[in-house]
Amino acid sequence: MYSEKVMDHFQNPRNVGEIENASGVGTVGNAKCGDIMRIFLDIDEKGIVREARFKTFGCGAAVATSSMATELVKGKTVREALQVTNQAVTEALDGLPPVKVHCSLLAEEAIRAALRDYAQKRGIVIEGLEEPGEEIHENRHITD
Repeated sequence: MYSEKVMDHFQNPRNVGEIENASGVGTVGNAKCGDIMRIFLDIDEKGIVREARFKTFGCGAAVATSSMATELVKGKTVREALQVTNQAVTEALDGLPPVKVHCSLLAEEAIRAALRDYAQKRGIVIEGLEEPGEEIHENRHITD
């Protein structure tokens, strides 16, 4: 059912915790499944993600996708971090069962929420970063 990478990131999650005085913090949730993700980003003066951490309340797939998402954004520019999609998270984990794809959608949206928070705190506009949608829906297809 779950790939070895999903199990590894669930059993040995990377980057768990908070970042004090984070450059950006994004919190998202899915009321239907009960998963809640919070991603913290530390972004340097050159716009590079120095550190990424997470706190997640949810299933094993939610923990694994949060863990992988933080791994994928570390060391990237803000613009590159914005390109980390649910599909990239899913592929990096060697796939997710269809009923757990919503977890990767939450991870993508948590990154975007943290980047929105960063932009708001700095008074800047990040091209390509839209306002959040209504809610993350688990029936949204992975390539949306």
